[in-house]
Amino acid sequence: MSSVEVPLSQSSSPNDTFDPKPSATFSPSIWGDHFLSYASLEVDAELEQHVQELKEEVRSMLMTSPENVSQKLNLIDDIQRLGVSYHFGNEIEEILQKIHQSSYDLDDLYTVALRFRLLRQQGYNVSCDLFNKLKDGDGKFKESLVDDVVGLLSLYEATHLRIHGEEILDEALTFTTTNLESATFRLSPPLAKAVTHALNQPLRKGLPRVEARYYLSVYQELRESPNETLLTFAKLDFNRLQRVHQKELSEITRWWKDLDVPNKLPFARDRLVEVYFCWSMSVYFQPQYSFARRTSCKVTAITSIMDDIYDTHGKFEELELFTEAIERWDVSAIDQLPEYMKLCYRELLNIYSEIHEKLAHEGKLYRIDHAREAMKNQVRGFFDEAKLFRQNHMPSLDEYMSVSLMTCGYALLITTSFVGMEEATIDSFDWLLTSPQAVKAASTVTRLMDDIADHKLEQEREHFASAVNCYMRKYGATEEEAIIELQRQVNNAWKDINEACLHPTAVAMPLLIRILNFARVMDVVYKCEDGYNNADGGLKDFIVSTLVEPVAL
Repeated sequence: MSSVEVPLSQSSSPNDTFDPKPSATFSPSIWGDHFLSYASLEVDAELEQHVQELKEEVRSMLMTSPENVSQKLNLIDDIQRLGVSYHFGNEIEEILQKIHQSSYDLDDLYTVALRFRLLRQQGYNVSCDLFNKLKDGDGKFKESLVDDVVGLLSLYEATHLRIHGEEILDEALTFTTTNLESATFRLSPPLAKAVTHALNQPLRKGLPRVEARYYLSVYQELRESPNETLLTFAKLDFNRLQRVHQKELSEITRWWKDLDVPNKLPFARDRLVEVYFCWSMSVYFQPQYSFARRTSCKVTAITSIMDDIYDTHGKFEELELFTEAIERWDVSAIDQLPEYMKLCYRELLNIYSEIHEKLAHEGKLYRIDHAREAMKNQVRGFFDEAKLFRQNHMPSLDEYMSVSLMTCGYALLITTSFVGMEEATIDSFDWLLTSPQAVKAASTVTRLMDDIADHKLEQEREHFASAVNCYMRKYGATEEEAIIELQRQVNNAWKDINEACLHPTAVAMPLLIRILNFARVMDVVYKCEDGYNNADGGLKDFIVSTLVEPVAL
């Protein structure tokens, strides 16, 4: 969740009493009490009925779609991009399974690439060899493809589903990116807008709600014959879900306001709305995950406070006491803590007591054990980081990564995300204990993108450790060389995530989609800046478009 300051100028050891200076002064929340106003939102019965009627019309279209495979693929693509595919999971799976099992002699680049992408998204391990026919005798992509901008865009999106060893897709990404960038000046405004958007935010790495809101605004311009029934349904469904999210956020805002973090813990980041957007709604937006969203939001918000305690505020001996208290997980341990830690510790126990009560009622208490242990592991990581960065040397790259992959928080947040999911079984939680490649990859994306985004800001501070300067120090690299290499590692981590989402999967696909969404958060929120810390940056616009402003009907 943050990077760390290394007090190189201090000669202190972890055992010394050392009170680190705050590494940043965080701006206050920009949202105030805005989301409290949604507390009285009620379900509109008439709207619900209209949405259900339109939903059945779209389902009928989907199941009676023409035999033309291109039209079927386009309809599924539109349903997914408009954010309503969660209503038709079984139907889409049935259609794509048939398409996967059938052979088609598809000639146009657009449809070939679209079929590949949709099947890969569904978990089918389609061979990328089918793209070899796009090359000429010299092994280069045919020059004739350059004029097919719609086809290039489809291929570009498909390349982001690539896994290790698929060199042709690596080459295709370079080829399509280069030619799409040079083509924008000669395209119609709607197509130029679509290309620019995709180059900035590939669909595979985009957040479902953000991308749905975008596609709702351009759908009619991009489709020659837009489906008005589908579009109306998607708009109404977006607004309907937005009201669900607004009401949830109003309840969580009330909880946060009662904690009075800005006054009682003024050193901590006041970012509740950003937490909800990034690590709750963006991880699972569907209605059935309401408990999961509320749980994840509270756990993430309290973890962010703890991150600030360990990173910038706590004295070392206080951190020792705090770590011991969390290991004990007993309210009686609160007496030994300084006042500012008591609030955080008490609320931590309260949050997990709420989860315990809910899971006990459902007969799923095994989940709370995993959830608590994940939190304890997180705190051990915070404490290890505190020890490492209170020493008088810059850590090596290996030292830094071994600790910071844990402290980035994704092992904890992914475990917590499973707690509220019907699809999660005992085996799913046991799988998490094996440190699976998908979780490591999402943590790598998180750590490296956070460090790259923070580097320019943080290098103004004299003593600052991040993957960028640890890499520069180890290899004698320039800043630019370090960032290029770390970005390559991010790309490789994405390949690991894509590979984990192909059949046969280690756990149910809905669980893997949560891990995918955690990685997507980083690509969207940290691509150009640390969006979490910079409350008034680009993240604000995403929050407004998904959680404040309804779609115009």
